[in-house]
Amino acid sequence: ARSTKSPAPYLLRSPHAISPPRLRPKALNPNHPPSPLRRLPPMAPSGKSSPSTDGAASTADRKPWRRPQMKSKAAGKKKAAQAAHNKKPKSGGFESMGLCEEVYRGVRHKGYRVPTPIQRKAMPLILAGLDVAAMARTGSGKTAAFLVPMLQRLRHRDPGAGIRALILSPTRDLATQTLKFTHQLGKFSDLKTGLIVGGGSMESQFEVLADNPDIIIATPGRFEHILSMVDDLSLRSVEYVVFDEADSLFSLGFAEQLHKILHKLSDTRQTLLFSATMPKALAEFAKAGLRDPQVIRLDLDKKISPDLKLAFFTLRQEEKLAALLYLVRERISSEEQTMIFVSTKYHVEFLNILFREEGLEASLSYGAMDQEARTIHISRFRARKTMLLIVTDVAARGLDIPLLDNVVNWDFPAKPKLFIHRVGRVARQGRTGTAFTFVTSEDMPFLLDLHLFLSKPLRPAPTEEELLKDMDGMNLKINQSLADGETIYGRFPQTVLDLCSDGVKEVISGCTDLIALEKPCANAFRLYLKTRAMPSKESVRRAKDLPREGLHPIFRDVLRPDEISAIAFSERLKSFRPKQTILEAEGEAARSRSSKGSNQWLDVMKKKREVHEGIINLVHKQSGDLATKEEDTENISNWEKKEVCGKKRKSQSFRDEDHYISSVPQNQHSEAGLSVKGNEGFVQDRLDAAVLDLVDDETSGMQAQKTRYHWMKNKFVKLNNGDRVTSTGKIKTESSAKIKASKDIYRKWQQKSHRAIGSGGKDGAEGGTSTPAGYQRGNRRYPAAGRGRSSIPNADVPSEIRNPQQMRKGRQEKAMQNLRRNDKSAKDGKSPGKFQKNRRPNGSGRDDKFQDSRSQKSRRPDGKGKGGGKGNAKGFGKGKGKGKGNPKGRGTR
Repeated sequence: ARSTKSPAPYLLRSPHAISPPRLRPKALNPNHPPSPLRRLPPMAPSGKSSPSTDGAASTADRKPWRRPQMKSKAAGKKKAAQAAHNKKPKSGGFESMGLCEEVYRGVRHKGYRVPTPIQRKAMPLILAGLDVAAMARTGSGKTAAFLVPMLQRLRHRDPGAGIRALILSPTRDLATQTLKFTHQLGKFSDLKTGLIVGGGSMESQFEVLADNPDIIIATPGRFEHILSMVDDLSLRSVEYVVFDEADSLFSLGFAEQLHKILHKLSDTRQTLLFSATMPKALAEFAKAGLRDPQVIRLDLDKKISPDLKLAFFTLRQEEKLAALLYLVRERISSEEQTMIFVSTKYHVEFLNILFREEGLEASLSYGAMDQEARTIHISRFRARKTMLLIVTDVAARGLDIPLLDNVVNWDFPAKPKLFIHRVGRVARQGRTGTAFTFVTSEDMPFLLDLHLFLSKPLRPAPTEEELLKDMDGMNLKINQSLADGETIYGRFPQTVLDLCSDGVKEVISGCTDLIALEKPCANAFRLYLKTRAMPSKESVRRAKDLPREGLHPIFRDVLRPDEISAIAFSERLKSFRPKQTILEAEGEAARSRSSKGSNQWLDVMKKKREVHEGIINLVHKQSGDLATKEEDTENISNWEKKEVCGKKRKSQSFRDEDHYISSVPQNQHSEAGLSVKGNEGFVQDRLDAAVLDLVDDETSGMQAQKTRYHWMKNKFVKLNNGDRVTSTGKIKTESSAKIKASKDIYRKWQQKSHRAIGSGGKDGAEGGTSTPAGYQRGNRRYPAAGRGRSSIPNADVPSEIRNPQQMRKGRQEKAMQNLRRNDKSAKDGKSPGKFQKNRRPNGSGRDDKFQDSRSQKSRRPDGKGKGGGKGNAKGFGKGKGKGKGNPKGRGTR
């Protein structure tokens, strides 16, 4: 009766609930009806219980009820970890690279799930200990490709091992960004990282080195300066060296600093070269000390992101200010971030003041700027507090701004790979972006060289006459060309430039700062034009024959059809050539006024034209210009044939291109653009660079000799990047200023902080802690047996530098010795201590009974005595005798 009255409360309980013991039968009775507390029979697929013909048999086959087992959380976690360990890792992921737990957690914390192509190619080779030279386009993950293997190799902090990894960057901003990225990836590791860049105080960087970091991220100029001041700083413990943006390091005048740094490194190091533009021939990186390097070159055919849109505008130098203001105000949204590249620091300041006068707030950065100010400006731009960043080429390499949308090239870069680095700041990691570039008539050869390097077709925009004849058809052709990856360059609307130019002139005339900066900007730009690399001769020749370009397609929605007709009419006026000279026109007017005979000047010009007419026609026929001109007049809509630069043209010669071996390699333009020696550029006459003529009679040759050789002490001294190879005892800083190498800064810091920079870290501080590279005992470090033991010089010599713990211990021992000596002298009472020998009873100097007889004889009642070494000639003086006299004089005090 009790079981029939209360089945519902027990049925409503959870499946893990325990029934009361009195309701659980000990044995099953076939004649007893099934209890409602027992498990129900299995349900049929339709949802009804399965029928049973024999209730006793079904009850007998049913398993007895068992008490459910409760699983603990620890057991569940252990089982999940075991399942994850037994799970086969995915091929090609970070799981299959064998990373330790700390590094793998840092990679996952950063948000990386699948390695990029450059990471998948380079990281296994780096983890295997091989030297690697890798090239991939900007934004492809090259920084993580060398940081993750570095963290995996170092793994744990070792204070006694010294500097174990060195990363060299060409700019301070790139070094600071790499430091931040290293902290993010090594968040779960105890490795210590130090930053050595210019612009900061030397004392703070001495403190960084005194803490003995495992990883040093530095710029070559400041790091070599510190090496010259600190003799005890050794780099023999460095086992991992990275040249970030290697081509920039070896081409921007850092060759001398790199040579001195590499000379102090061990021969057993692992060397890595990474850059977005790397030449195929690694002979230019011979000083890096590569040993059987593995070369990885990705994205050779796509040097820029396919999501990047290119826009080239032709205009004059005086119209750039108006065009820039129009782009920033009208074409670029206020929610988009834009980076503007200019040639000199004076232009940075000029544009900053101009934007401020126009109500636009901008950040700026250039090489001579204070480092703290540079950091603040770039941080504000990254935080989207400002939407404009005006920079020089110091920010062209490696700078990662995730939400950057546009890049504006105020001055066209002289080298194609510099253009690649500039526009590589946008369209990163799947985002889209646009690069706007201003092109003057002097920049057209550089534009042709760029597209030869990119292997992309280049076309001028269709003219206004072609647009008026078939507007819809030309728009379709333009869209198809842009979809095929072709580049179209065109003019800026002249009406827009005229309106903006008037406003710019008013702003400049009303601001004294802008007026004061106009002349420095002009002088700096003139010097920039003199020092930049020259384009190829072929591009200079082809730039003169370029067809006339029309309005850029990006401005199709700006102008109405009637405005386009007006522009077409003005363009026809520009190309108008009268059939008569001014003398002939005057003669015709005079003849119409007076019908008296013929005009003498008119007859002369007619005879002259008849003589020259045949010669002019003959030259036109020979050059083919006449036939081209007639074809253009018959069929103006010939935009498809205006391909200026791009795909390889079919040769009209007799040779077979499939079997012909040329003296010029097929990838000449690409490799010339990637070359470290950027001054050569696309040189066609490669033999001229190999010929040395010491007595050149041409002006250009004599000027070239001055840049390579210098007459000094009756002989020619070869120059290296403009610097003499002979040692001058001066250090070249990052600002290209040469200063005398002085060690006073380091000595003053030592006296102030009572610290020193050791060669092998904290030699005795850790008391013989074992390290992966060897073991340490007391004050001596013994390298591990194997590859690097014989290559480290003076590895068994004890260090002469005493750390603070050793100096403290020495002071304690000296104090204990003095204490024992004083105690012993007090017990004996015969041999007074050193400080008790001349002690008076009143505690002030010698006592009278300890003075010798010579002192007693020389004393007088009035206190006067014979002067000592500084008395007069007779030796007399008062107290301390002053004056120059006989050094053999006698006195008391």
